[in-house]
Amino acid sequence: MSELVADGGLERLRRGQSLSAIAGVVGLVLLVGGAFGNPAQFFRSYLPAYIFVFGLALGSLALLMLQHMTGGAWGMMIRRILEAASRTLPLVAVMFLPLLFGLRHLYIWAVPEIVASDAVLQEKAAYLNTGFFVARAAFFFAIWLAFAYVLNRWSAEQDLEAPAGDQPKFRVLSGPGLVIYGLSVTFASVDWVMSLDPHWFSTIFGMLFMVGQVLSALAFAIAMLAVCAPDEPFHGRLKAAHFHDLGKLMFAIVMLWAYLGFSQFLIVWAGNLPEEIPWFLARLNGGWQWIALVIVVGHFALPFLLLLSSDLKRNVRALALVAAAIVVMRFIDTYWLIVPGFAHGEDPAAFYLHWMDVAALVGLGGLWLAAFFRLLQGRGRLPVNDPYFKDALAHGGHH
Repeated sequence: MSELVADGGLERLRRGQSLSAIAGVVGLVLLVGGAFGNPAQFFRSYLPAYIFVFGLALGSLALLMLQHMTGGAWGMMIRRILEAASRTLPLVAVMFLPLLFGLRHLYIWAVPEIVASDAVLQEKAAYLNTGFFVARAAFFFAIWLAFAYVLNRWSAEQDLEAPAGDQPKFRVLSGPGLVIYGLSVTFASVDWVMSLDPHWFSTIFGMLFMVGQVLSALAFAIAMLAVCAPDEPFHGRLKAAHFHDLGKLMFAIVMLWAYLGFSQFLIVWAGNLPEEIPWFLARLNGGWQWIALVIVVGHFALPFLLLLSSDLKRNVRALALVAAAIVVMRFIDTYWLIVPGFAHGEDPAAFYLHWMDVAALVGLGGLWLAAFFRLLQGRGRLPVNDPYFKDALAHGGHH
């Protein structure tokens, strides 16, 4: 294992860690400075940046469990990237804490005066209240941290001693883990994002949120794999066929995300109900319609057309560029989902981008990336003791 850790790629990771940490500190200093002058904007800038970073970490855990369940060769090459991203969850949990101080700035159900004059909020008060909200968040994080800890610990043990045969414990944990992930993320998406407009609801929202997280994580992992590809231990082992498989999976998830997003729009449009329409009206007026168009083109149409090409999926640089663009689009989509909700059903707010929105993304994103790069350095970057590792390498040579 020692030769896998002591490789030239470490220098690249350390440089990434340093640059990310500097960007993160600068972004957070600016953000905290802005909080003193405009606390409401601080929380409204913090939430979309946080949800985006949270999606990268938790989506990686979901993808890791999916790979353990399927045993696909596609996941063997990105497993260490997914594990490192999932080990950032303690940091992500700490990042959540500032939001607890800004609930009144974010959610109208947290303002007693508004609840007192709103019959719908009074009906939902048993669920949407500050104490229960905090308790649910603590419960969700406890579950996610436990799954990430156990899977990573078993993986570390596997690195130290090669198992004699198959290790079904990974699958035994990951199966229920994926079900629990789906349920917990659905509730978290309702709590943290959908309840920005507590008069609105969507039965597809949780699934859309979940698929978005997995797409964020996969696109990020592909981009990182491309960065690591020239270095040991990937050099010579990582083949175009591995990228081709990852590209096909990314194509499928882009399609699924678009299907769910369009289904939600179609159901609301066809139903034409007054309690459902305002959510879309707020996001299709006042300049937000152009962001919606950017999402349709950049998050679906272009990736769909580009990823149809088998040659592009086998071209490391081209696929990495598409993956990086999807990561960017994931933030734009997150911003579009969240920020119009701060109007709280009044006249839809015109599109705006506050400088604190950028500071929050750079601050939280930089800090998270620095932690990710640091964690990725801690272990060999390929699971060479996995019973299926040789099969995964052989698969790369069959195309």
